[in-house]
This record gives sequence, structure tokens and C-alpha cells, in this order.
Amino acid sequence: MSRTRFVHQALCYGSDDEFLEGTLTFARDGLDAGDTVLAVVTSHNIGLLDEALGHRCDEVEFVDADDWYGGPSRTLGRYNAYCAAHDTDETGRQRRVRVIGEPVWSDRTAFEVREWMRYESLLNIAFAGTGHWILCPYDTRALPVGIIRSAVRTHPELALGPRQSAHCGRYVDPADFYAECDATRPPALPAGHDDVPFARGRSAHVRRALSAYARGLGVPDQLTHDMVTAVHEAVVNSLRHGGGRGVLRLRSDSGHVICEISDTGPTAASPPTPPPFPGHLPPDPRAASGQGMWVVRQLSDLATETLDPAGSVVRLYFRRRAAL
Repeated sequence: MSRTRFVHQALCYGSDDEFLEGTLTFARDGLDAGDTVLAVVTSHNIGLLDEALGHRCDEVEFVDADDWYGGPSRTLGRYNAYCAAHDTDETGRQRRVRVIGEPVWSDRTAFEVREWMRYESLLNIAFAGTGHWILCPYDTRALPVGIIRSAVRTHPELALGPRQSAHCGRYVDPADFYAECDATRPPALPAGHDDVPFARGRSAHVRRALSAYARGLGVPDQLTHDMVTAVHEAVVNSLRHGGGRGVLRLRSDSGHVICEISDTGPTAASPPTPPPFPGHLPPDPRAASGQGMWVVRQLSDLATETLDPAGSVVRLYFRRRAAL
């Protein structure tokens, strides 16, 4: 099958044989065409595909999905960086990257599942201008029916077997799917004793307060650094676009440290229209601005945003490590 545009397919499989039926020819065809082939799947499926490929297994790069699928935005960033690093051969000729990418759905909260569904939809925007091919396996034996249903809404095509596919009639435009995800955002946090007001010239105060809060929870140094950097970037964005003052609210639960940055909205009579998919898509590295929310999302495990002229709210989630 010769295709040059970006392809994003879901492979719904119910047995080991069906997994191999959908992935083995995909990988072999890629290798025969000189494509880069990356398989990010479960450890069990790595074993299946490695054995089935035989002597060609060394030509495929294998990564355990548990080691790759950390946070949705970071995962998209990781795929983007991988494709950028492998989309030419040693002579400089353009080549396609084929990915077998199996998201990790187990032990996710309903909120996390929704954000991973959003990620699957956003891949269609992030890689639209490329010729890469992403095949996403979904194990129907283990996954809830709601996740399987989301696959046909976030993937333009279904993979049906070796070199066979069909268009998904239930596929939803990413902008519409994004709006659906936003419709179930958690409400803003109520005021609390850990609130940290901020204004222009007070960003150092925010960093100190967050560092102290993290130390009180026993957060490891590297995670504290990531939290402080991400929150500082979000606060700077809020000061620049949200009226010059706001509040940082700090909370923690058994799963995450939560940092919420809110402001009162811009003072301009005609505030700028928020960009679509803010911070979700890889920015142009040559651009002088517009990378703030991308950095925020790369450093946090999850992030939600409500960008409103009456006041914006950005909430960042940092997964609590076992040491906490």
C-alpha cells in the first residue's frame, strides 16, 4: 500500500493473532520501503512482534509503552521529537516514520482517560502536515467499551488486517472533540489558606511559596523544579494576558499535586482571541513567542485551561511519586 499523507489508524484486536495480523505486515512493509519503524507497545506485545519479525527484529526500535506514555502532552512532544530526528536517512532524503503506538489505559482516572482521548484526537492536527503513519492498537479483551468507542471517534481510519483499512464513519473533527472534552472540565478550586496572590513584579514570591509548599509535601527536587518552572511560566502568561494580577491555589490529593493559576481577565476592550488547542501542538522552534503553554504542558502530567475574557484558569497536575 503506497500512501504519502499522514495516516492515523486504530487497530481493535481481540487476540494475539489479531494483534500480529494488524502489525506485522505494517512493520515489514515499512522496513521494505526504508521507513523508520518504532513500536511502543506492551511488554507482552513486544515479545510477540519481536519473535514474529525474526531476523528483522533488530531493524525495529521497541519501547515498552509503560515507559513512553507518561502524560498526554509529553507523549505527543516525544513522538514529535522522535519523528523530527528520524524523518531523513543518512543521505538527507525524506523518509516516513511508522509508529505502532499503544496507549496505556490501565489505572487511569476518568479525568486522565478523557485527556488521553483528547491526545489521540490531537495527533490528527499535530502530524497533519507530515507523511508519517501511526497505528494505535486497542485490546478489546482488556479495555472498557467506552475507550474502544472513543477510538473510532479519534482515528480517521480503522485497520482491518494486513494492508486493509476502512474510514471511520464516527470520526469527529478534533476541534469538536476538543470542545467535548472541555465541556466536562472540573470546576475552579475554591479559595483556601494555601492561596498565593500574585501581581507584576511578584513572580519570585510565587516561586518561593510553591517551593516551600512542595518541600512540606516531601516532593523530590527534580519534580519541584519542574513544578516551579511550569507554574512560573503560567503565571507570566497570566500577567501578560490576564490583567496583571491573579492567584495561585495549591492543593494535593493522593494522586497529584495541583496548582491552579487564575486571573481577572485582560483590561483591553478587545482582548485577543485565544489560540486553538493552546499549548497542545508543537510550536515553531523559530518563533519568538507562543511557546509558553507548550512548555507548561511538557513539564506537567496533566493540564486544563479555561481562557476567558472574564478571567482565565489554568490548572496543572503533577503526579505524586511513590516517595511522597
